Amino acid sequence: MASEPGTCVITGAGISGLLAARELRNAGWGVTVLDKDRGVGGRMATRRVGAGTFDHGAQFFTVRGERFEALVEEWRKDGVVREWTRGFADAEGKRNEDGHPRYRGAEGMTSIPQHLASGLDVRTGERVVRVEIRDGVWEATCESGTTVHGTALLLTAPVPQSLELVESGGFTLPADAGRQLREIAYDPCVAVMALLDGPGAVPEPGGMQIRGEPLDWISDNQRKGISEAPGMTIHAGPQWSREHFDEDDDSLSRAVLSFAEERLGGLGAKVIETSVARWRYSWVTSPHEDSCLVAGDDPPLLFAGDAFGPAKVEGAALSGLAAADALLGRVT
Repeated sequence: MASEPGTCVITGAGISGLLAARELRNAGWGVTVLDKDRGVGGRMATRRVGAGTFDHGAQFFTVRGERFEALVEEWRKDGVVREWTRGFADAEGKRNEDGHPRYRGAEGMTSIPQHLASGLDVRTGERVVRVEIRDGVWEATCESGTTVHGTALLLTAPVPQSLELVESGGFTLPADAGRQLREIAYDPCVAVMALLDGPGAVPEPGGMQIRGEPLDWISDNQRKGISEAPGMTIHAGPQWSREHFDEDDDSLSRAVLSFAEERLGGLGAKVIETSVARWRYSWVTSPHEDSCLVAGDDPPLLFAGDAFGPAKVEGAALSGLAAADALLGRVT
C-alpha cells in the first residue's frame, strides 16, 4: 500500500495493535499507539487483588501456524512466555491431556503485551474521542485534548467501538466495508476473581474448561504459576453474562461463586476478597473471514483485532501482522 515509510496512529494497545506497531516501526514508520486503559494488553489482562495475581481475561493461548510459532519461540527465549499444560480438566474435573501445549505469560498474560510495548510510543490513559481527515492525514483527538496525526489509521479496538469512533468525525465508510463490519458480533463475559485463604479446589493443572452455562471456565492462578497467593478466576457463560451484565459487583460475585462452589463441591478455602471484571466484547461469535479489513486508501484506514481471521490470541496476533503487511505493501 505504501511505497515509502509513513506515520500511523493505532487505537488499541492489545496484541494486534502492538504487533502492528512493531512491524511498522521496524520498517521505518513513525507509530503512535493510543489506549484508554491504564495499561497495555486489552483482554490479555492481569490484575492484583490483595496478595494475589489473577489473569481475568484471556487465560492461555495455543499455537497453530508457523508465523505465530516463530513469535512465541522468541518470547519463550526472552522469558516472557511459558508452557502451562497440555490439557485441562473437563466439566467433571477429569484431566484431559491431548499433548497440545497451552501457553501463558510468565507473570500473567499481561507479560506479553508489556514486552511488545517496550520501545514503542504507547500512550495509555488516552481515550480517543474523535478521528477525522485533515489536510490529507488522519487526526485523532483524545479526551485529554491531545491530538496525534498519521498518514494511516489502524483501529484495533472491538469493532462496535471502532465503528463509533470512525463515524465521530463524519467519515463515511464504503457501503460494503460498513456492512461487513456490522456483521461482526460478540458475546460478553463476567469474570469474578476470588482471593482465598488457602488452596482452592480446582483440580490440576489449575484450569477447568466447562464451556457451558452458567459457567464457562474456572482457574487457580496459584497452580497456574502466576500468583503467590491462592485465588480463582471464574468466567460466567455468555448467556448468563449477557442477562446479568449490569448487576452490581456484589451480586455478580455471590452468584458466580455459588456456581463454582456447586461445580467443584466446595471452593476448598474461605474467600477473603473478590473483584469483578466485565468484558462486553469477549467471545467473537461472528468474525470477519479475513485477518484485517482495508476500509480506505487515501489516506489508509484499516480495521484489525481478534474479530478478524482465525480465533483467539493467535488470530489477534496474525490480524495485527496482516494490517502491517497491508500498509507495507507486503504480499504474504
